[in-house]
Amino acid sequence: MVYGYARVSTKLQKDDGNSLEAQIAAVRRAGAQEVYIETYTGAQFNRPRLDELLSTVKSGDMLIVTKMDRLSRTVGQATETITDLIEKGVSINILNLGILDNSSMSVLVRNILLSFAQFERDMIVERTQEGRALARLKPGYKEGRPKKFNEEQRDLAISLLEKYSYKKVSKMTGISISSLTRIKREWRKSMSEKERTETIIRMEEVILK
Repeated sequence: MVYGYARVSTKLQKDDGNSLEAQIAAVRRAGAQEVYIETYTGAQFNRPRLDELLSTVKSGDMLIVTKMDRLSRTVGQATETITDLIEKGVSINILNLGILDNSSMSVLVRNILLSFAQFERDMIVERTQEGRALARLKPGYKEGRPKKFNEEQRDLAISLLEKYSYKKVSKMTGISISSLTRIKREWRKSMSEKERTETIIRMEEVILK
């Protein structure tokens, strides 16, 4: 069986050769008998149709895609997918690259791709380390992810939680219940019982003014 896979980030992607229609036409011309289609929007990148396809193909089948980046956003992930398919006995026809299978030429291409994937990972690690090193030089630098809410918002939320439920405080402040839980937990760890009581009284006085 010959399968095709087409993916775009939005149904409205312009026709620049990467549109859904252009990809479907290309894999059909290359011999795809059945085409799996995937669209997604926003930052999240779920691929349920590709996952379904990968669990469907079997030894002797072929998968056709227009470009390698249709399989994944990164060279590393795409190469892993290709390797898994080949080990399963499935050949992959990447239209702008060629057919990848267990032949010696395909092994060479895969080794080159794996080298690029490793280079890609090393560059990401290097850039991350450089960014952290530069950040540490700035006054007031703190390790870890920056807090989403400022101290005033956090103090207000803690004060309200002494009187109202997490659900109600979430509606009042716009802070998610999970974030409220984390804020309260961090606050409890950072203060003694006496300090917490004094802080709550002080915050209530500010709110009631």
